[in-house]
Amino acid sequence: MAKLPIVTVGDPVLEQRAEEVPKITKKVAKLIDDMLETMYEANGVGLAAPQVGVSQRIIVLDPGDGPVIIVNPVLNEASGEEIDVEGCLSIPERWVYVKRATEVEVTGLNEKGKPLRVQAEGLFARALQHEIDHLDGVLMLDRMLGEAEVVQVADEEMAEAEEVEAAEEGE
Repeated sequence: MAKLPIVTVGDPVLEQRAEEVPKITKKVAKLIDDMLETMYEANGVGLAAPQVGVSQRIIVLDPGDGPVIIVNPVLNEASGEEIDVEGCLSIPERWVYVKRATEVEVTGLNEKGKPLRVQAEGLFARALQHEIDHLDGVLMLDRMLGEAEVVQVADEEMAEAEEVEAAEEGE
């Protein structure tokens, strides 16, 4: 397995619909393994193939109960709605409010090419919708509610900003 570079907002692969995967080959299986490693290394909940520069309909997730791999996922049913904060590995250091369904049903193929049906709620449902959006060229910024953005700044960054501000006031 190998950690892959995560592409960030502005890369055209994030703005286009990803291609269907016609068959699970050794190359696809390796990509899935590499995507899982990349997701875990980045402390992510999910990762879509376009986020590593590959325009294929593959998502990997781990909402806390172990890895879930879905090839050619289709969102069949969605119900309820909830507004919550989302972040994205391809949009570092930004967290925005997004409205999502609270329960979903997704079908597709597992990593062996067998049919798969996943019913999810809560964080898992949100992550599935977020990753499937990536396959359709939709980013969380496209779904952001208004101009609302959650600001989370690390203590070091806050201290650095305060030092710059103090220096500017002293001039």
